[in-house]
Amino acid sequence: MTLFPGRVFLAVVVAFAAVLVAPAAHAAETADPAASSVDPRWAEPGPFAVAVDTGLSHTFYRPAVLDQGAPHPVIVWGNGTGATPAAYDGLLRHWASYGFIVAAANTPFANDGKAMLGGARWLIGENQRPGSRYHRKVDTKAIGSAGHSQGGAGAINAGADPIVTTTIALQPGPLADAGKLHGPTLFLAGQTDTIVKPGSIVLPFYEAAEQIPAVYAELKGAGHFEPALDGGRFRGVLTAWFTYRLKGDERAKAEFAGPSCGLCTDPEWSDVRRNDKAESGQV
Repeated sequence: MTLFPGRVFLAVVVAFAAVLVAPAAHAAETADPAASSVDPRWAEPGPFAVAVDTGLSHTFYRPAVLDQGAPHPVIVWGNGTGATPAAYDGLLRHWASYGFIVAAANTPFANDGKAMLGGARWLIGENQRPGSRYHRKVDTKAIGSAGHSQGGAGAINAGADPIVTTTIALQPGPLADAGKLHGPTLFLAGQTDTIVKPGSIVLPFYEAAEQIPAVYAELKGAGHFEPALDGGRFRGVLTAWFTYRLKGDERAKAEFAGPSCGLCTDPEWSDVRRNDKAESGQV
């Protein structure tokens, strides 16, 4: 099943983002930080300068200097149908600014997750190779998968592999099996998404993931192209999840864990759910 025809996806992303630039900038200037329960700082740039390396099969977004402190966790990324990493460039740079190495599969058809996993396996190999810029710089025990639309289904499929420790399925397409996930997973929907409808596609994924700690939430007023370019209003929560799950950060954990978690009480989000494993503290 193709959710959006090939190249049309990227064209729509660019057009949609252009329409939103001015209103989004105005909203950022006038928003009251106290109105949001998820710390707005997660949506702000991190402390690392960013470098981008483009190859035939993957584009790598990474901290410009890789020998600062501990090894870097990895995020593998899958694009929406017909899109390339350029359609999400701002988001992928944002994650790199938080110290993650992002292996973005260049494929416009990421549904099976194989190209995404290929990026992780390449980094695992480079981590062991003397002379590589990644030698002993990669945290091979902290690998997350994420993707949007078709790539969101790819993230679920990649998340069935034991090398992946956590997953974000962002408005995921339908061709995946959440019952095979083995690490904590965040399922995110756009409340007004008419392409990947929350109730008929995303919520059933969450409900099927009984074997793992799982969290589900809908972003109010968000359509299917909200994540275009810089992650839109999803960006802060996406960053907090990976900072918690891949780095063990306690401030990030508070956005998802506990009776009054940031996501649970944020007025920007609706229908926030945590399954029994998440509620019991396994998240």
